[in-house]
Amino acid sequence: MKILLKPAKTLSATFLLASAIFVQSALANGPIGEHVNHLQANLKTYNEDVEWMVSKVDTLVSDYDTKGAKAVKTDDLIEYWESVKFHSAIETNYVPVYASIWQGIYGVKMAIDNKKPASEVRTQQQAMNNALWQGLGAVKLAAQFQQKGLLKSVKATATEEMTQSATIDEIKHKLDRVVAKYAERLSDEATSIVHDTYLHLFEGVEGTLIEQDANLVEVLEKDFNVTLPQAISANKTVDQVRDVVVDMQTKLTRAQALIEKAEKARKDVF
Repeated sequence: MKILLKPAKTLSATFLLASAIFVQSALANGPIGEHVNHLQANLKTYNEDVEWMVSKVDTLVSDYDTKGAKAVKTDDLIEYWESVKFHSAIETNYVPVYASIWQGIYGVKMAIDNKKPASEVRTQQQAMNNALWQGLGAVKLAAQFQQKGLLKSVKATATEEMTQSATIDEIKHKLDRVVAKYAERLSDEATSIVHDTYLHLFEGVEGTLIEQDANLVEVLEKDFNVTLPQAISANKTVDQVRDVVVDMQTKLTRAQALIEKAEKARKDVF
């Protein structure tokens, strides 16, 4: 589902987008800023964030075009994205576009890492830009609904309904469901489970895990937002999708061990 940058021409289009935004906002949790509960007051900041992001990536791609791959650090792309407030504003309001932004970022990163022609990098850059502006449109619409009291408040910290180790087990279970739904040829439902699992579960353990292995977090973020959704949208075989999930579950097992170690260390201290 794509967001129109211009006002929706039909009531049904507006309703569908509004429904999607309402569901994401009502269910969101995880380590996010309180600003997401004051969208209207932060629209100027979000707009500046998008403009800054577009400019920074353009500079990086231009440097690649004129100076070559050695002149740029593609890991900066991810740092740019995670440093802006808009990151959590779109994440908590419209996850499908949030995933598209991630896919665009990794499209640029992988094209440069694989030393593709600058024209191919620019194509990926344009896809990322489109997703960013679409996301801003979604946040502006969410701000209108929030002003009317139609959106529930988003919690600024993760809930503590289960231990983080148990959360990892639940994530693995959800990923098994992704394969099951895909095997049933319910691709949209499978993709929704991926997005929801990332937002409602993985985000809640990211903080602890980053302290233990930041690179592992980055790889899993890519799996959730790029690798697995793309495998589904590309109509890969069930076995191929299952292979992606099994690989993710292996990484999650490693993550679980790190989290349990951190939890034990905290208990020993107290």
